Amino acid sequence: MKGLLIYLKDYKKESVLGPLFKLLEASFELIVPLVVASMIDVGIENGDKGYVIRMCLIMAALGVTGLISSITAQFFAAKAAVGFATKLRHALFAHIQSLSFSNMDQQGTSTLITRMTSDINQLQNGVNMVLRLFLRSPFIVFGAMIMAFTVDIKAALIFVVVIPLLSIVVFGILLLSIPLFGKVQSHLDQVLGTTRENLTGVRVIRAFGKEQEEIDKFDGQTDALKQMQMVAARISALMNPLTYIIINGGLIVLIYTGAVRVEMGVLTQGQVVALVNYMSQILVELVKLANLIITVTKAVACGNRVADVFKIPGGMKEAGKPALGQPSSTEKEKGTVVFEGVSMRYHEGGEEALTDITFRAARGETIGVIGGTGSGKTSLVHLIPRFYDVEKGSVKVDGVDVRDYDLSSLRDKIGIVMQKAVLFKGTIRDNLLWGNENAGDDELWQALKTAQAEEFVVSKEGKLDAPIEQEGRNLSGGQKQRLSIARALVKKPEILILDDSASALDYATDAKLRKAIREMPGDTTVFIVSQRASSLMHADRIIVLDDGCIAGIGTHEQLLEGCEIYQEIYYSQFEKREQA
Repeated sequence: MKGLLIYLKDYKKESVLGPLFKLLEASFELIVPLVVASMIDVGIENGDKGYVIRMCLIMAALGVTGLISSITAQFFAAKAAVGFATKLRHALFAHIQSLSFSNMDQQGTSTLITRMTSDINQLQNGVNMVLRLFLRSPFIVFGAMIMAFTVDIKAALIFVVVIPLLSIVVFGILLLSIPLFGKVQSHLDQVLGTTRENLTGVRVIRAFGKEQEEIDKFDGQTDALKQMQMVAARISALMNPLTYIIINGGLIVLIYTGAVRVEMGVLTQGQVVALVNYMSQILVELVKLANLIITVTKAVACGNRVADVFKIPGGMKEAGKPALGQPSSTEKEKGTVVFEGVSMRYHEGGEEALTDITFRAARGETIGVIGGTGSGKTSLVHLIPRFYDVEKGSVKVDGVDVRDYDLSSLRDKIGIVMQKAVLFKGTIRDNLLWGNENAGDDELWQALKTAQAEEFVVSKEGKLDAPIEQEGRNLSGGQKQRLSIARALVKKPEILILDDSASALDYATDAKLRKAIREMPGDTTVFIVSQRASSLMHADRIIVLDDGCIAGIGTHEQLLEGCEIYQEIYYSQFEKREQA
């Protein structure tokens, strides 16, 4: 939590001026009981109306000055809190973007969204409240006690007993509440995760008639969240009644003591009123302090959760030197991809996803990757743009280990189309320009033509400026895949990776797409991951994976003769013919 305070460094002035103006307001507030006492003991006692009016004007002046100080303090506190939250949110978002796929897989989307939104909002409220009240409330509590000593030492001893009792109650509840509010936020993560799954998978839920089960699951999680919130709230709710009991008990003793000492002639009536006012000020400020502590408790719990995300190391350590340019490679090696004894696992202690992978893809070659579900096809191609790091061996692009590139230089060479086609809200043009923001319309149309997307884009109103809804909801699966392929082609990459990106296309469109990619100008090295043997038959070489290992590598004809795994896949999709 302490590490997050660096995001307040640009608001040092506001962080100082806010509390100072609050202390100024509190100082005026502490003077008011003395003015009231003087009004009673001098003005009312002697029937001096002019004195009473003067005291009233002084009180009004103190009130107006205090109001101006309070508004100024609010302004500086709000400015610092909002600025702090904005900088923190920017830094957290940037850090999340730096996390590797493994980190993202471990943390989960829902918890990261909660920490980006709800947790930072709680932190913002906490910073705002601290700057406004953290110094003011203790200042008035102890200031009222000191002012009470200036009135009467014996009566002020009551304050000496009341304030430590109140401190025990307040800080005891604080220590109990902090871990509970952390658990509340964790339960909120679960609710958000379930909500996200249901909203994104609503069609599947309805297709299988699981609505009631999902409702029951959601109700169970929200009930658990409610129970945890109630436990935390019950403990926090003890704050006000316990403080009221202690304060009101102190008031009773104070009034009794004051009455006795007035009878003895030691105190005046005005002084007793001043002491009661000081006790009332303590009561009001402790109520504020109690609410502040609840807010700060939530903020600390949320701050620790945000800080935990920052503790996750960035996924990829860049060994390259961007200032000096990308690592050098020869023209002969340009466009080549080499795997040398590569093994990798997703999590420390987990099973190997790939084991001892060795092959070389020459410039301009088309490499097919095929295998059963979970055989490691996607894992293999994700090592090329360094989405994950190898555990053993090395992956080389253009003759240079991918760990020796800075990531932007490496990924500039590569165009990748993921298994799940992801488009962003905007227009078709906006999405295509992700590949190359400087591309002209001719280049965009050429990419669309190669990706077999030209026909449906032309038919849309607005063509390139036709709108795309969030996640491409207004497009079919095949249309989304073709636009994703076009986006990668606009980049004109040295290496093109198609990760099962034509699964929603019919066989005829798939064949046209592969033909168009083969006929592209330039020597682009192409990796095609597919479950369809027909999509890979014409590749220069096909890599057959089985449980993370290479079961065979060669042309379609070679594998059909000598690779049992490939034969099983091929003949499961094509009727086995008798050969002469």
